[in-house]
Amino acid sequence: MPHPLPPLTFSCIFIRILLFCVPCCVSFWCQSYLAHLRPAYSTKVTDMSLPQLTKPAPDFCGTAVVDGQFKEIKLSDYKDKYLVLFFYPLDFTFVCPTKIIAFSDRAEEFRKIGCEVVACSTDSHFCHLAWINTPRKEGGLGEMNIPLLADKNSKIARAYGVLKEDEGIPFRGLFIIDNKGLLRQMTINDLPVGRSVDETLRLVQAFQYTDKYGEVCPANWKPGGDTMKPDPKGSKAYFSKVDH
Repeated sequence: MPHPLPPLTFSCIFIRILLFCVPCCVSFWCQSYLAHLRPAYSTKVTDMSLPQLTKPAPDFCGTAVVDGQFKEIKLSDYKDKYLVLFFYPLDFTFVCPTKIIAFSDRAEEFRKIGCEVVACSTDSHFCHLAWINTPRKEGGLGEMNIPLLADKNSKIARAYGVLKEDEGIPFRGLFIIDNKGLLRQMTINDLPVGRSVDETLRLVQAFQYTDKYGEVCPANWKPGGDTMKPDPKGSKAYFSKVDH
């Protein structure tokens, strides 16, 4: 008759069982937990993706300062017009007022070609108003000819893919939306560098020209410059006039 195993042997068997089972259980738990997290993570990435050119621009609605008063504005307010929507990081900073004032001072040039301009940051509308009421000589904006849109919950900046998540402020994004609500151009700069009003105006004029005439605008095109038909014969006619 066989002798029973000594207690030490039973302990060894028990330890071996633990060594086999515990890693399997931990691995199963980790995989289940990661599978639970994956949908939420994927949604976050999708939410922060950039909008697509030639597709409808992300809708927006919020409180803006317009002519010194608080007013709700939304994308549909600009139906049948072109719209330049640009983001800036913060009120009461340094590069931002130069850009906002530059666009405001030339707002009438945009309106003459059926285009409006809206500036947006994650500051509140109260902060916008305080900045507008501060004289330009003291770092303020003074009277504005364009709306300053408040995006306090960062929803608009996130929809347009320009939110700097770690600071809660937008990068310097600029978007041109056409009279059908489609996104035609987007530019996103890092914080230290502003954008060009002249170039923005030129781009709006170029898109409007192509919309109307169906021709394409070459590099450095300006109103009155030569364009080309988007086919082999038409492009040859253009290049035959180019000095080499």
